[in-house]
Amino acid sequence: MSVEIKNPANPSDSVGTFTTNFPEEVPGIMAAARTAQKKWARIPQPERGKIVDAFINGLEERFENIATSITREMGKIIGESRGEVGKAIGEGRATTQRASAPIGEVLPSQKPDAITYSTRRPRGVILGINPWNFPFSTPMRKTIPALVYGNAMVLKPSISTPGAAFIMQEVANATLPKGLFQIAYGSGTLGSVLTASKGVDAISFTGSVGIGRIVAQAAAANLAEISLELGGKNPAILNDASNLEAVLDQIYLAAFAVCGQRCTAVSRVIVRRELEKKVVDGLANRANAARVGDGMDSSSTIGPLMGKKARDDVSGFVERARAAGANVAAGGNMIEQNEGYFYAPTILSDVRPDMEVARDEVFGPVLAVIPYDTADEALEICNDVEFGLSACLYSEQTPLVDRFIAEAESGMIHINCGSFPEDHAPFVGVKNSSLGVGGSNGPSTLHFYTQEHTVFRKGQV
Repeated sequence: MSVEIKNPANPSDSVGTFTTNFPEEVPGIMAAARTAQKKWARIPQPERGKIVDAFINGLEERFENIATSITREMGKIIGESRGEVGKAIGEGRATTQRASAPIGEVLPSQKPDAITYSTRRPRGVILGINPWNFPFSTPMRKTIPALVYGNAMVLKPSISTPGAAFIMQEVANATLPKGLFQIAYGSGTLGSVLTASKGVDAISFTGSVGIGRIVAQAAAANLAEISLELGGKNPAILNDASNLEAVLDQIYLAAFAVCGQRCTAVSRVIVRRELEKKVVDGLANRANAARVGDGMDSSSTIGPLMGKKARDDVSGFVERARAAGANVAAGGNMIEQNEGYFYAPTILSDVRPDMEVARDEVFGPVLAVIPYDTADEALEICNDVEFGLSACLYSEQTPLVDRFIAEAESGMIHINCGSFPEDHAPFVGVKNSSLGVGGSNGPSTLHFYTQEHTVFRKGQV
C-alpha cells in the first residue's frame, strides 16, 4: 500500500507517494534490529559517537531537501523548517559530544579490598513513535541518543509527514550498520502491532495524551520502559517589563511559530490587569500584520494548518470561546487561498480561566489573554490545568521570579526569555505533559536509553 501526501497550503499539489509497511513485517524488522544492536553494543561508546557523527554529517548534506519536505508536507514556513533542521543537527552534535562522558559512578565498598561501582548498558531495541508537526527534529531527538548509547532504533514516522524520515533512512543506509536504523511506516494499526511487539525494549512516544495512555498500557504488558512526551497548555505570565514591546515580540513568536502547532507554544498570556489593554492591542497589531500564505513563499510569516480537520478544530475552539463571552481582538476567521487550510492568527481577550480555550490544548494559531490582580491569582491560573510542559514569566521583580521558579508546575521554566529550548538542555514535562525516566533531550536521556547495573568486585576470594 502507498500513501500520497498533499501540500496543506495547496491540496492539489502532490508532495510524494510513500510505501507503507505491513504488520506482518514487524517480526522481521525487530529481528534485524536485535541482530544489529548486539553487534553495535560491542563497539566502544566513543567510537559509536564518531559513527553517529558521520550519520549527522550525511543528514546535514541533505539540509535543504529535508527542510523543503517539511514545509511541503505540513505547511510551516521554510524559515521555520530550516530552523528545525538546524536545531535537530545541533542537538545531535551535543549528544555525540557526550559519547565520552562518564556513565556510572564509583561507590565506597563495605568489603575490604573490594570496589563497588555502577555502570550502564544499552536497553536494546528502541521504538520511536513520532508526531507530524516536527517530522525531523523529533525523530532525531529519539534516534541520536539511542544510537550513541548502543541501541538499535525502529522509527515510526507520522503517516502524514514521512519525507524527512525516509531521507534519514537513505543516509543511515550509507553510514550505519544494516538494521541499526529502520523505518516502519504505516497507519495506527501498524503502530499498535509495533507497540505490542515483544521485540521492543523501550518505547519513546510523542503525541496526544489519549494515545500516550494506550502506548503506556502496551509497554506495560511487555515490561518495556517508556518515555512519553505529550501535550501542553503553556502560560506566559506578564507582570512587568522595562521593554514591553520586546516582550510582546517574544510572546507573539512563541505563540504563533509553526502556526501554533507546537506542544511548547504559548497559548495563554496571564497579564497584570493594568497592562491588559496595552498587551491585547500590541498582540492584535502583530497578528493583523501577519502575512498568511504558502510556507515556500519567502514573504509568508505564518503557514497553513496541517489539514481540514485541524482548521475545523481551531475554528470550533474560537467560536465556542466567542459564545462563552471572549472577544476576538484579531483574526478569528478562515482565510481562502488556493483551497489551503489557512486560519488567521487570533487574539482572544476577556478570557476567563474556566473557559475551554483557557484550559484545553488548541494546537493552532490562537492566543488567549487572561487578566489577573495578584501574584497568587496569576500562579493559580498558571498551574490550574492538566498539563505542565513549558511556562514563562516576564518580570524583573526578584521575589516573584524566585517564587515562580519554586512553584510553577512545569517541566521547563523560562524567565524573560521566550519559550524555545536550547540544544543541550533536557526537554522535560510534568503532570499530563510527560511520563518516564529522563528527558527527551540533554544529559538525562542517558537514563532512558540505558539501564543501570551495579558491580561488586574483588581481586580474589
